Amino acid sequence: MTSRDAAATRQRILEQARRQFARHGYTAITVKGVADAAGVSPNLITRYFGGKEGLFLAATRVEIPVEDSFGGHRSELGARLAASIVRRWSGDPGEDPLLVLQRASGERPEAAEALAAFLDTNSLEPLRRYLRDSGLDDAEARNRAAAIDAFVLGVSTRRRVLRSELGDPAELQAWLGAVIQRLADG
Repeated sequence: MTSRDAAATRQRILEQARRQFARHGYTAITVKGVADAAGVSPNLITRYFGGKEGLFLAATRVEIPVEDSFGGHRSELGARLAASIVRRWSGDPGEDPLLVLQRASGERPEAAEALAAFLDTNSLEPLRRYLRDSGLDDAEARNRAAAIDAFVLGVSTRRRVLRSELGDPAELQAWLGAVIQRLADG
């Protein structure tokens, strides 16, 4: 197998793992089930990832350019964040490592820790800095960022993890944008 084939196989395994972990959580997923869905031998999952735990960790590696939403005036922050959030939520659930972490966080303490660390580093802290740089004092920026973070996580949990319908994306985006903006404005 060439390194190119190995990379494509590894990627196919990760895509199937994300999809299955996102839909069913950690406990219900088996290495064999992921291997069958990816069209590979379970031995390849062990070879590439060391087993189910390693596969889970690789499938939940998250990179989201949250700071892309912070360019521009604070008066439009709600609209920018809501557009980014709805785009992510409207995609295929199997493509979203954050959804995998959210669903697994009740089953796996390390998933809860990874989700909290990701949100602190990639959402809460950049949002706090943005709000501070937009003219708020540090304590107020921290409080508003925490309120936005908690609101978005709560809506995400309700609508995605508990599997409520997202509803019309445009309506959801408008509502999220309005609430986020109120929280940003205080």
